[in-house]
Amino acid sequence: MHIREEQRERHTLAVLVDNEPGILARVAGLFTARGYNIESLTVTDVSEDESVSRITIVTSASPHVLEQIISQLERLVPVHRVTDLTALGAHVERELALVKVAGKGDHRIEALRLADVYRARVVDATTSSFVFEVTGGSEKIDKFVELMREVGLIEVARTGIVAISRGREAA
Repeated sequence: MHIREEQRERHTLAVLVDNEPGILARVAGLFTARGYNIESLTVTDVSEDESVSRITIVTSASPHVLEQIISQLERLVPVHRVTDLTALGAHVERELALVKVAGKGDHRIEALRLADVYRARVVDATTSSFVFEVTGGSEKIDKFVELMREVGLIEVARTGIVAISRGREAA
């Protein structure tokens, strides 16, 4: 008998949690203990009194495994709500990267030209290097980094994905 493998899909989850020591470790530990992969993870305080944080997690899983992930997250005591932004439909995802590029002469000119095309801002410059700030979807940042490899890429730092649902309702 042939067992059909379920197709893995990329999902973005928004998890509202109490802002307390160890919660990020507990959420990440839940993924690690079960062999689930986290592709991107960001966390920040979202309440006026600093009592609630939002963790944005990007993972790829089959529908069955995704149900398990959401169910297990919801069972953690400090978790208020888990929202699958991908299942909700339209949402906005962005990432920020700082990209350090070395270059003199023609390489320097090409780096600036490409930065202009990708709407990257120069946030630091020396006579032999630039640090660019680029924001957008992950694919845009991947492509910008790939192009910068050809003109003198030195280093990349990325924030991870942040996401929010579209429309009037909060996720």
